[in-house]
Amino acid sequence: MATANFDRQIRNTIEAFVEELSGLVRAAALQSVTEAFGAGGVPARRGRGAVDIPAPTGRGRAKGQKRAPEALAQLTESLLSAIKANPGQRMEEIAKGLGMSTGELTLPAKKLLAEKKIRTKGERRATKYYPAT
Repeated sequence: MATANFDRQIRNTIEAFVEELSGLVRAAALQSVTEAFGAGGVPARRGRGAVDIPAPTGRGRAKGQKRAPEALAQLTESLLSAIKANPGQRMEEIAKGLGMSTGELTLPAKKLLAEKKIRTKGERRATKYYPAT
């Protein structure tokens, strides 16, 4: 009789534990879903191409979208100023100084080269930029 009572206590304790554990798992799953979808109902970005909607790039335009001519002109002028202030720097150094990526500065650099406002020395990543003399 004592054994049956002891078995019942064990079973009740196990059932209570399983119920509590199930509740915790449900709460954790709900929290994960809430974090993934956030307040706006848009899934969080995880990895390359995980979301079908265009994600903001921090530059105010979607990937592949053309820049406004005024913004491009302003960026070209700031690149020219940076090259004049620090002649002989590589594009990585210039971009770091301007707080931009080298990809964002590619088109303005090509425009300045075409207009012969700057000149270069070196090749590929060793290219250094100088103001035209």
